[in-house]
Amino acid sequence: MKKVIVVGAGVAGIAAAIRLQYLGYEVEIYEKNDKIGGKMNQISRDGFQFDVGPTIVMMKDIYEEVFTFCNRDPKDYFTMEKVDPMLHLYFSKNEPLSLSSDLSQLVPTLESISEADAEGFMAFLSDIYKRYLIAKEAFITKSFRSFWDFYNPKSLIAGLKLKTFNDAYSSISKFVEDERLRKALAFQTLYIGVSPYQGPSLYTIIPMIELFYGVYFIKGGMYGFAKGMEKLFLELGGQLHLNTEVEEILIEDGLTRGIRVAGEEIYSSSVVVGADFPYAMTQLIPDEKKRGKYTNRKIDQMEYSCSCFLLYLGVDKKYPVEAMHSIYFADDFKKNVDQLFETGEFPDDPSFYIYVPTKMDESLAPAGHEAVYVLVPVPELSKYDDWSAEKVAQYRQQILNKMKEETIFSDIDEHIVFEEHFTPVRFEKEFNAYNGATFGLKPTLKQSNYYRPHNKFAYADNLYFCGSSTHPGAGVPIVMQSAKLAVEELMKDDPSI
Repeated sequence: MKKVIVVGAGVAGIAAAIRLQYLGYEVEIYEKNDKIGGKMNQISRDGFQFDVGPTIVMMKDIYEEVFTFCNRDPKDYFTMEKVDPMLHLYFSKNEPLSLSSDLSQLVPTLESISEADAEGFMAFLSDIYKRYLIAKEAFITKSFRSFWDFYNPKSLIAGLKLKTFNDAYSSISKFVEDERLRKALAFQTLYIGVSPYQGPSLYTIIPMIELFYGVYFIKGGMYGFAKGMEKLFLELGGQLHLNTEVEEILIEDGLTRGIRVAGEEIYSSSVVVGADFPYAMTQLIPDEKKRGKYTNRKIDQMEYSCSCFLLYLGVDKKYPVEAMHSIYFADDFKKNVDQLFETGEFPDDPSFYIYVPTKMDESLAPAGHEAVYVLVPVPELSKYDDWSAEKVAQYRQQILNKMKEETIFSDIDEHIVFEEHFTPVRFEKEFNAYNGATFGLKPTLKQSNYYRPHNKFAYADNLYFCGSSTHPGAGVPIVMQSAKLAVEELMKDDPSI
């Protein structure tokens, strides 16, 4: 039985490990932290449980597929429930919107704005669905080894059909006039860390996926899914080494031999890396000559997604929460986004997201209490790095003041009984996110598909990569797809198959 080492027990790493273990390999995961999940982690204390990172479940079939691939029933590992309404959107000077994936509820909402916008909204969904099907077949489900894997007539024709050269916001504006609807369809590019005013229009597939396929909640929070994957991996016979940091990936004469841990060399037939690709290049392959084009200078020059400032607030009061997921838009959304990606400032009037999982699972807080998760998009560390205790306290108060003024949490500061926060510095330190960029490399045209780090490493045999900074990109379902592609690449190279 061939031994495969997986570096990192984040979503991508453990998904790849499950597949490989089921396929008959002897798999060992090495994870530096004391539990699995990577950014899909959990804060659990004083009766409160908070998801650290991702909170919105889209494309539920992909979550389930890693279990059905192993002939297991996903329901034996985690419980999923549909969320409706999916989102409540709040605007400083306009009426809020409630978005439902139920067509009979969505259409009246759109018609209340105007019939022209309702028609345009549906036309937008039709247009982006067609482009999504092209992208899925030609790019998302395929990996790229060579120039010709991408530059061939079929791929080039598909690329032209995708119409990727417009930015997301401009593309949406061709279909709808109402500014609220434009923002509702555009802001979700921030889910993968890119500006809607710069990111390719293809990324407007995100709201389409939410509306067509629904948004779901996992009982126990997103970490319930991570624990379900851990359970499956161990059942299959995999070995998990926690609190074990990998120091180096061993490469000799262009061949990957294994890893170094605490000075000890551990050998394997292949290595799959789920750690953030830029971190892996600079820290796990210290000899630049072994990295091909990925020199330190190249890594620094690459573009990175935004990061997040998060508040986890346990409160001793129940609030009349309308929706589990809510977005509050800055008065000047364009300025807000420019501060994230252009000027590199903590936004003076930030947009923010509130997630209240206790609306659907009261076990996540003590009786009569609420778990309130607040996320503010902020610049990554190469653009802004002042996260001193004084600044964090200032930003915390700024966000609490906005919550008191703009949300139902008008007295939240009087009821906080538990509090923790996450900054870009913590994302960099705890999860090896390069520059603290929560979503990895920014998905620009120059950093997508063939131009994104490949799943099979070109400069050393038997080395494979998955995760948000590799192809196909960020977001939990897409990261899980990267794990699938990395495994497929490894199997192509296995002479015994």
